[in-house]
Amino acid sequence: MKLKTRDDLNTLKSQHQVLLQNRRSDQPVSVSEAQGKPRQVMVCGGTGCHASNSPQIVEELKAELERRGLAEQINVLQTGCFGFCEKGPILEVHPDNVLYLEVSAKDVAELVEEHFVQGKPLERLLYQDPNTEERIASDLPFYHSQMRIALRNCSLISPEDILEYIAVDGYQALAKVLFAMTPESAIDVIKQSGLRGRGGGGFPTGVKWELTRNNDSNNRYIICNADEGDPGAFMDRSILEGDPHSVLEAMLIAGHTIGASHGFIYIRAEYPLAIHRLEIAIKQAKQYGLLGKNILGSDFCFDIEIKYGAGAFVCGEETALIHSIEGTRGEPSVKPPFPAQQGLWGKPTCVNNVETLANIPPIILKGGDWFAGIGTEKSKGTKVFALAGKVNNVGLVEVPMGTTLRQIIFDIGGGIKHHKTFKAAQTGGPSGGCIPTKFLDTPIDYESLIAIGSMMGSGGLIVMDESDCMVNIAKFYLEFTVDESCGRCTACRVGTKRLHEILTKITEGKGTLDDLDQLEKLGKTIKDSSLCGLGQSAPNPILSTIEYFRDEYLAHIVDKTCPAGVCKSLLRYDITDKCKGCTLCAQNCPAGCITGSPKEPHSIDQERCLKCGACLEKCRFDAIIHH
Repeated sequence: MKLKTRDDLNTLKSQHQVLLQNRRSDQPVSVSEAQGKPRQVMVCGGTGCHASNSPQIVEELKAELERRGLAEQINVLQTGCFGFCEKGPILEVHPDNVLYLEVSAKDVAELVEEHFVQGKPLERLLYQDPNTEERIASDLPFYHSQMRIALRNCSLISPEDILEYIAVDGYQALAKVLFAMTPESAIDVIKQSGLRGRGGGGFPTGVKWELTRNNDSNNRYIICNADEGDPGAFMDRSILEGDPHSVLEAMLIAGHTIGASHGFIYIRAEYPLAIHRLEIAIKQAKQYGLLGKNILGSDFCFDIEIKYGAGAFVCGEETALIHSIEGTRGEPSVKPPFPAQQGLWGKPTCVNNVETLANIPPIILKGGDWFAGIGTEKSKGTKVFALAGKVNNVGLVEVPMGTTLRQIIFDIGGGIKHHKTFKAAQTGGPSGGCIPTKFLDTPIDYESLIAIGSMMGSGGLIVMDESDCMVNIAKFYLEFTVDESCGRCTACRVGTKRLHEILTKITEGKGTLDDLDQLEKLGKTIKDSSLCGLGQSAPNPILSTIEYFRDEYLAHIVDKTCPAGVCKSLLRYDITDKCKGCTLCAQNCPAGCITGSPKEPHSIDQERCLKCGACLEKCRFDAIIHH
């Protein structure tokens, strides 16, 4: 069915709002009260839960409900990411608002019996508070400090059904822009909101739209940058998997506002589920007349095309991305001219990140002042972070700008795994810096992170503990940037390799104090002279770890030791007098370098030791130490 007017859209919305009546109710009913009433079961369908067989859970659940004669009153749907990835697969029952964690297909029969037949929650699959050991069915601590705007529909609707998106005000912002606003007034609302680019640059979105519109041309383009490449980052992927129509709607709004008739979504080919759901969303939008000619009966015509990236990190930079779409080598260009002036095929082009676009529809509907009232003075709204590393609650979180690192890591993230000590947090992926304990109370916003030697980036947040070597961490990120450099400018192509060589030398115990000085000088030179953001930010992990963890560099260089026991060349394994002569270490040593008679202390031939740690792992008496 094609929607030919705004009234058609409103009618369709009214008809399908019933789909959402009992989801996420502010006043959930108890499991027993919900007995016999229509229910909806939302199963996480994000990539993480897919990998843990959530589609099989859906099939088993449908089959079990059918077998028990409950299929007519209980609807089972796959949604987007719930965010609490550490505890996936996740399943939520409405209107009870009961959240089940770490569900497997083998739990389905018991879950149906307990919850839907007996009318009581299946306790063992509920969240257990680590402090009180209380089982919690809803309102989990993980979500307490969060505010979902970009992720508003993920886990709430089926991403493969346009009617569900329409039922939650989908495409209403587009209708408002087409029939109740001018392009100039739409730009003013976005400028008023203070929305800044969520891809890492932080450039004001409304200003970018205005610059693109004001450049004279017979054609302009809008590009959605979905080339998410930071290690550990999965914000954009989750939005596209869970709410693809929000991005399509935002591109339509941006296209109408800047005067474009064609848009591109540039997405890495390694995101098959996101691509699949985008393809479905585009097909559905065309079927309903929300893409194509004369949208909603207006004179606005717009189409969207998907372009696949081949995994080059540098193509996340907007000019390299544009070259890739054009079919040439993905290398950055010297700016100016900026894409807003001369971009795709020489035409004015607006490039926005996925998360940036996901914020557009609610801003248009609720107003710029609403969004500007969230966050800090210069960083408005919320930010989505992929929280990963040595933290208890790995997952996707969305918090107001200005939330501190401590709140994210300890309140939402549940603290450090295995009760270890927090050491550092890496924000901004390979382009960001490592933030030490003394800055845990730093508010997360663009300016505050830059002031302490890091950056917002696209939203990766990796937590490190006492067992991490900061010199090795810097080396890890530099290996990534060396591999991903396009090679166009000498500063990045050659400079990052020299930095990596020096770091390798230090981790092997061959470094000198002159090397430490050289790292700092070369790092600053590369920042100042590289062509694009990849090279300009590549030294950040090195410079920040030298500034905040200089003692670890000195330990590697002067003492020839790795305090964290990570750098293999500097490790030494010794057997203490706790040894009982059980021979387990000798039996499991691949180098055969451990000798000694049964029931007598053993010893290690340091010349032959591979430093693999097999002996330490097998020892039952804590007799082996590494230092």
